Amino acid sequence: MSTPDYSQQLSDKAAYLQNLFSGLHTPELEIFPSPPSHYRMRAEFRIWHEGEHISYAMFEPGRKAGGASLIKLSDFPAASQAINRLMPALLQSASEIPVLKNRWYQCEFLSTQSGEVLVSMIYHKKLDDEWQISARQLQQKLGIFIIGRSRGQKIVLSQDFVTEELNVAGRCYRYRQTEGSFTQPNAAVCQSMLEWACQSARGLGGDMLELYCGNGNFTLPLSQHFKRVLATEVSKTSVAAALWNIEANHCDNIAIARLSAEEFTQAYQGIREFRRLQESGIQLGSYDFSTVFVDPPRAGIDGDTLQLLAGFDNILYISCNPDTLRSNLEILANSHRIERFALFDQFPFTHHIESGVLLCKRNTSA
Repeated sequence: MSTPDYSQQLSDKAAYLQNLFSGLHTPELEIFPSPPSHYRMRAEFRIWHEGEHISYAMFEPGRKAGGASLIKLSDFPAASQAINRLMPALLQSASEIPVLKNRWYQCEFLSTQSGEVLVSMIYHKKLDDEWQISARQLQQKLGIFIIGRSRGQKIVLSQDFVTEELNVAGRCYRYRQTEGSFTQPNAAVCQSMLEWACQSARGLGGDMLELYCGNGNFTLPLSQHFKRVLATEVSKTSVAAALWNIEANHCDNIAIARLSAEEFTQAYQGIREFRRLQESGIQLGSYDFSTVFVDPPRAGIDGDTLQLLAGFDNILYISCNPDTLRSNLEILANSHRIERFALFDQFPFTHHIESGVLLCKRNTSA
């Protein structure tokens, strides 16, 4: 797709966002574009079999697989350069080895900006020793990491992660990104988001609470702007990745609590005690929180957690759903004013919009 097409769709998204948030007294919208191609670090395709020939395939949304909905692919311009380089070589090599080709159903790619690629090959058959031998040879030949999957099986030939590097404010952060866990798909826009969040946090001081921290994507660079950070996440896989990332990047002022946002709210308000907090030695009363950072799922933030947020001086809110963000801000705007407002185009050429706001406590004495 051409740059003029991209410019128009980005303008349309900005206009939609500004219209949606009208009446909330937002500042000027900051817009962070995506590269118009090769921006996705992840991609997945069906493997389409026609006689002895195989190809990558996708299907039009909302239509049954096959027939007129079938789209065969030799490359995928939205995906990273590393994925596009690998696609034909992987398909050609696998097609020459029956044990790798037969009943190969789906292929998932996870890449990094430096060119690492993890490939999950998913099958409708049990994977045996012969498959493992051939897959190891293919892994070595192509210089990639391979995981084999079928029902009830996950075979990790060497590792089930890649290591991404993101540069924020002149510092390089290393992130372990594990197969099957959530990571930001657009690395270039992710760096813009991290830069924006850190600029917004500059000078706020005190300690920071983070809810929904995932693998620590925002946690690591934001920790440079606070005395201490307490981050919460409920997924065991994400917590394990976050702990590795914290240690690898020598961010020794971060503690992780394996709690959901709702559970943390209960703990912070003294409604419930959690053994997970006690075992980790986290004392909530020892923190001097000035700021809370949230990056919730599409459903937004529940009512009890919104009440918790309203008690903080500063709220940094990253949203993947502008409708739930708008709804949440209806409540938070009663106690806070919107200082910054941003659009991050994580998903160009789609209707999806990632946005961010910085909210600061209103001066109630005025």
